Amino acid sequence: MSQDSNQTGPLVPSLPLLQFLAWVAARRRSHAETLEAWRTSCPRLAVWEDALAEDLIRVERAAAPHGQAAVTLSEKGAAVLTAARRTSPIGRLAAADGVVPLGGLAEDG
Repeated sequence: MSQDSNQTGPLVPSLPLLQFLAWVAARRRSHAETLEAWRTSCPRLAVWEDALAEDLIRVERAAAPHGQAAVTLSEKGAAVLTAARRTSPIGRLAAADGVVPLGGLAEDG
């Protein structure tokens, strides 16, 4: 997960958080679709809450087609994803649909 809010320094995103950001970036997602795909009862995998708390995503109600809110990356979220793709093996493995294969990669934690 990300660093504790009492710590200073750059955000160190977890693999699941990077997967979530890549998934959001791949195409326009509705709020309902995002919650359905990424909802969890496991606190260790609460990427939706982490992304919101770190201001990595935004929920855009005004731009929503058919009255559905849209989920997009914030500027900070796009920067975190771009940096991860440049500096880690995750970026080289990221598929076009935003899914990052987990085989052979160690998750932090």
